[in-house]
Amino acid sequence: MRILRGFRRTAVILGGCLAAATAVGVAEAAPAPADFYQVPAEGLSGESGSIVRSAPYAPLLSIPNQQGPWPSGANRMMYRTTDAHGAATVATATYFDASLPWTGAGARPLVVLAPGTQGQGDQCAPSKLFSDIVHYNVPLDFAVEYELLQVHALLSRGVDVVVADYQGLGTAGMHSYTDRRAQGQTILDAARAVKALPDSRIAADSPIGLWGYSQGGGAAASAAEMQTSYAPDLNVRGTYAGGPPADLRKVAAALDGGLAAGLLGYAVNSIYAGYPEARAEIDGALNPTGRQALDAIATQCVPETIARYGLHRTAEWTNDGRSIAELIDGLPAVRAVVDEQRIGRSVPHSPVLIVQGRNDDLIPHAQAAQLAGDWCGQGATVEFRTEEIPPIAPGFVVGHGLPMMSGLPSALDWMTDRFNGVPAPSNCAR
Repeated sequence: MRILRGFRRTAVILGGCLAAATAVGVAEAAPAPADFYQVPAEGLSGESGSIVRSAPYAPLLSIPNQQGPWPSGANRMMYRTTDAHGAATVATATYFDASLPWTGAGARPLVVLAPGTQGQGDQCAPSKLFSDIVHYNVPLDFAVEYELLQVHALLSRGVDVVVADYQGLGTAGMHSYTDRRAQGQTILDAARAVKALPDSRIAADSPIGLWGYSQGGGAAASAAEMQTSYAPDLNVRGTYAGGPPADLRKVAAALDGGLAAGLLGYAVNSIYAGYPEARAEIDGALNPTGRQALDAIATQCVPETIARYGLHRTAEWTNDGRSIAELIDGLPAVRAVVDEQRIGRSVPHSPVLIVQGRNDDLIPHAQAAQLAGDWCGQGATVEFRTEEIPPIAPGFVVGHGLPMMSGLPSALDWMTDRFNGVPAPSNCAR
């Protein structure tokens, strides 16, 4: 019954926004000019989180009124951040300023939303997809910005939201898929960037929440445990990490052969581009089919990757018939990079909610439970919730997608409580 109530509440959250937009009409969102995503040639100055450029626009699903667009306006941003190796780089994001008042305690809060897997092609960047919601080019280049559901749910509480694109998604370079340092730093610097906007209503001490599901859950989790060392200036009140891929070894084994098997190509491309010490090993392991597949996957959004590579085995890509999961163990440099990505070795200093489906067919339940256990063992305040959804079409991503929707209403309540100063629950065994 709790799961059914969760689905109903989620449907009401989005349905109300869509119905109102349909009845009154929607604003036409302006696509960002192509040069908005060009990295400045003269180098990057300023601190992490400083603004490179920004441009306000009216979101597609918004209703104009005398006070401005409802449920929010939007602002595209390019900002300075730091890559996995400590070098300055840029990322882009979209900031949504809620039209509804914040009725909770204290100043209006900001949630940094780390998006779930969008793809690896630049056209998949959320800041681009928010302009038209649905992207399509023949024959299979297709994407829908599903993060709109979570964005509008947060806006309905009067919470401002910034959605990061991640490094190399929209901008030059390879998207640093599941690279915990690159993703965590990008998420934390997105909050700094909102504060750096001219006339920003998010102040230095405004409460911050970190939020994400799937790839976003891993990015939010990484940001949570990096926050005190990388961004101690942020007033982070809590983190929601849904379906977090905390242990890439176990995730790789779970993905292979399923509908989302091609997503492993995003991770291999990220390692290949970001870690030169692993390139020779990857080149030596791939056969021509694998090299062609990875080159193609680097330009795709998730629907095309699923359509072309779903239900295949990554053993098809290698010279000796080993899978990507087996190669991780057999290639020393690759193994070292993957081991470095494991989340849970540092402790978050603000409360965390982890939500994981019992029968998630992309992100194994056990490795998310291990993340909670690792953090609990270091003294963190962690609530671990299991969504008890039965197995439905295993391998077809249903078991991964449903917990995002069923867990959304309770995650909203949990985050609102953190902003209101309610003591955070914990089910760590002390």
